Amino acid sequence: MAAGAQTLRVTEIFHSLQGESTRAGLPTVFIRLTGCPLRCGWCDTTYAFTGGETMTVAAILERVAACRCPTVCVTGGEPLAQPNCLALLTALCDAGYSVSLETSGALDISGVDPRVSRIVDLKAPDSGESEKNRWENLGALRPSDEIKLVLASRADYDWAKSALAERRLNEICPVLFSPVWDRLPPAQLADWILADRLPVRFQLQLHKVLWGQERGR
Repeated sequence: MAAGAQTLRVTEIFHSLQGESTRAGLPTVFIRLTGCPLRCGWCDTTYAFTGGETMTVAAILERVAACRCPTVCVTGGEPLAQPNCLALLTALCDAGYSVSLETSGALDISGVDPRVSRIVDLKAPDSGESEKNRWENLGALRPSDEIKLVLASRADYDWAKSALAERRLNEICPVLFSPVWDRLPPAQLADWILADRLPVRFQLQLHKVLWGQERGR
């Protein structure tokens, strides 16, 4: 089957500002794929677990092109849960887009096109899914990738701090610590990072600062 004819389940495609990662603030086209094998306790995209629209890779690229934006983020759900996500990522790169992938880190990232910036979300204990972290993925990361840790409590922070030191995460690629929107006060996390002089980047979900929980933003 030609790559353009391969299909995926798509929850939404929209044009907004990137709210996370070192690309925060960049106008971006988001392709949110449907489905996720994880059930994080603080998930803010549960609507992407089911449903969606079946689209070919060619149709997705057509929709993206209509947005007239050079930066694209493939997200979910868990986009890598759909095998044809790999073909979509390659097609986007071939079309000349600057592409990032937001993935839980529970699935193998080694097959992702090397032109893609992979944002790997390591799950802390309060997510309820930390046992599903695929630590082998760390060996596949490059400096152009990023590691994100979403933290809901002091216990999560201490776990993340230990993982940072023991696995030398900051020597692999940029590391971002982010507070769960309604669980950990952002200033508290910022104070901990500063007090411990951690070599990480603090981040807020910029889209929520601007638009709250509004979907498609």
